Parts: sequence; C-alpha cells; structure tokens
Amino acid sequence: MAYTLSQMIDEVVLNLAGYTFQQDRATYLKTAVTTTTSSSASPLILSLGSTENVGKGILEINEELMWVDSFDRIANTATIAPYGRGYLGSTAATHNADTKVTISPTFPRNAVKRAINDTIRSLGASIFAVKSTSFTFNAAQSTYAFNNLNIKNILTVSWESIGPSKEWIPIRRWDFDSTADTTAFGAYAQTITLGQAPIPGRKVRIVYATDPVEFTLNSQDYATQTGLPESTRDVAILGTAYRLLSFLDPARAAQVSPQADETDGKRPYGASQSATKQLYALYSQRLQEETKSQQKNYPPRVHFSRR
Repeated sequence: MAYTLSQMIDEVVLNLAGYTFQQDRATYLKTAVTTTTSSSASPLILSLGSTENVGKGILEINEELMWVDSFDRIANTATIAPYGRGYLGSTAATHNADTKVTISPTFPRNAVKRAINDTIRSLGASIFAVKSTSFTFNAAQSTYAFNNLNIKNILTVSWESIGPSKEWIPIRRWDFDSTADTTAFGAYAQTITLGQAPIPGRKVRIVYATDPVEFTLNSQDYATQTGLPESTRDVAILGTAYRLLSFLDPARAAQVSPQADETDGKRPYGASQSATKQLYALYSQRLQEETKSQQKNYPPRVHFSRR
C-alpha cells in the first residue's frame, strides 16, 4: 500500500500530540492567497474565519510559515509583515480558500518534513536501499560503466538465460570499481568488469546497495522514493519523533509567567527528555531489527575477481 510523505507528516504530528497533551489552535482562510509576497507598500492581509486566537506571531498555512504583524478582531483579518512570507526557512506559496490555518504550531509541517528527510539519510548508515540496473552483454566488451548510481556495494550479478525457463543464472566472477577513470568513463562513473561471459546479446542484471533517497514531493511513496523496505517506515517515523521532541524543553526554558508556572506544574521542565529517551530506545530497537532482517535477506555472497 502506498504511504506518502504527506501521510508520514500527519502521523508524526499525531504521535507527538500524544506526548505534548497540546492541541494547536486553528482557523481557516476565507479568501485565497494568490501572491507570495507581502511588501510594506502592499502588505498581505489574510481574511480568516476567526481571529479569536490570533496574535502577533507565527501562522502556518499548508507548509508555509508566516509572521503576523497586526490583526483586526472586528474584520477577522491578519496583516503579514514584509519579512513574514516563507518565514523561518519555509517556502512562500499560494493557498486556496478554506485551507486550514494553524496558529503557533508546536511542530510546523515544514520542520517535520526536514526531520523525516534527516532521519532517512541517517538510516543509510545501518540500512541500505536495494536497487537494480541492467545492460546487454557484448562479447567484445568486458567492462561496463554506470553513471550517477552511487553504488555502495554490488549484491548479485546474473544474466537471463535463453529459452522459456526465464532463469537468471548467477555470475560468480566480476570486479567492481567504485572510482572508475573519469577520462574513459565520465564523471561519477563506476564500473563492473565481468570475468565470466554470458551468451552475447543477453541481459545482465546488477542488484546493488545504495544510500536511501530523501523525499522531494509530498505525494511520493515511501518505499518507491527511498528504496528502503516498507517495513522500515515506522523506524523513520520514530526517528523523526525523537528528533523533534528533544526541542520542546529549550523552547520553554525562558518562559516566566503565571501561565508558564501553571504549565510546569502539570508538565515539569525536562519531562520531554524522558519521552525523548523512550522514543529513542524504540527507534534503536526497531532499527536493529530491520538491520538484522536485511542481513538475512541479503547475506554476503562469494564472488571471484582477477586481483
């Protein structure tokens, strides 16, 4: 079943809400936002369903953060500062009417997306993505180049037999060069040299290990985009959650007010660290399980080289 980046962001936010006991306040856009700027001469004025909980500060629409400079509770509008579009590294975009507007989000979706990609990149140190490529064997050629595949290790090499059996016959003799000569093969080229020749004209398939690929679009499927097994999706979610949760206490460190004291009575400063340790333990356990599972699925295979 396809599981997109947008769904992963929703799951992370939902999981973290259970630890923070906090529901973000929200309203909606009454009119669409058709511009990506808010100049001092012509500021962007948001028409909102309600400004009851709006104040000077951050609003989130889709994945864009905006800084509210002023608001009008009678007209239910909020004026965005000249520096307020694409705030804190988010991307300014247009937004449709009736879109949800989150007021001072605890975990901005843009930050959750970055944390998911950071976690996916870090998974590459323990779990590799499995991909494949192929070429047609030429009897006059023994070395074949791959460009921009970022191959970390070759898992299997096989060729397609002739006839209706559809058998893929293993090739046991080959050499892999991860830093091939750029003059002969081009930039970022890697090569494989076959020491065992299949039948000319037959397809040769290379199954290789590489780093996971991070998301670029919200609609991308986890397994398809990253190259990681679908079973590792919860590992990425746990890793993202512990990364984000660790920043809750620093955000509250400077709060001095009766409201802050009331909050501290229910949730003492440092409480998030206990939850962070719990999540990190779950993340580490699941990561070890997936690492062992991958090692069983792709055990070391003996091959011979000419060196």
